[in-house]
Amino acid sequence: MEIKHNIGFVTLLLTMIAGYCDTVTFVAADSIFSAHVTGNFIVFAYQFVKGSDINAWIKLLTFPVFILAVITGGQIARKVANHYKILFLEGVFLLLAGILVAVLDYYGNFSHVMMYFVVMMTVFAMGLQNAFGKLYAKETHGPTTMMTGNVTQASLDFGALLKSGFRDADAMMSLKKQLILIIGFLLGCFLGAYAGKYFGLFTLIFPGVSMIICYYYHRKI
Repeated sequence: MEIKHNIGFVTLLLTMIAGYCDTVTFVAADSIFSAHVTGNFIVFAYQFVKGSDINAWIKLLTFPVFILAVITGGQIARKVANHYKILFLEGVFLLLAGILVAVLDYYGNFSHVMMYFVVMMTVFAMGLQNAFGKLYAKETHGPTTMMTGNVTQASLDFGALLKSGFRDADAMMSLKKQLILIIGFLLGCFLGAYAGKYFGLFTLIFPGVSMIICYYYHRKI
């Protein structure tokens, strides 16, 4: 029962991290989505039509990286008892990505190639989070990296509440859960936009540390 008491916190943390990482890479790394990778189809198509160079094609690399990460998450799930081991690995990738940026910046060697490498590390981390959400759906209130389904459910819940005069307890509970997901993601987006604009990819360190702390906390539960 103790784990259930932390579902709200884990949900909020994961949605904030997903929104943060998605926005940081979009703002600071050539408009690449790291969490909602299907969004890269849109950016790729737009840049392709505009006649952009090879940088547009690099966005398609996010898909095999994402797929590899999900497969890796599935393999980890079969071998470990603690579900949060996947999130620990996610945190390690994000932490290493941020550290790599800091070191390369310090020595003046942060090239475009390394920028894309760091982005792919972030995509891999988000792929692990997506795998966690699919494998352990009951550990959160819903998908933590894509909000369309959550907004749809929230709309249905709100409609049910209007119909019942706000007396439908199940709809109210569901709506509250969806709001945690949506608001958490939005807050992460705002933080990521600010961090990406003013500090760059170095700030991936912060969600990495948060994820590792989350793992060590739940390891004791």
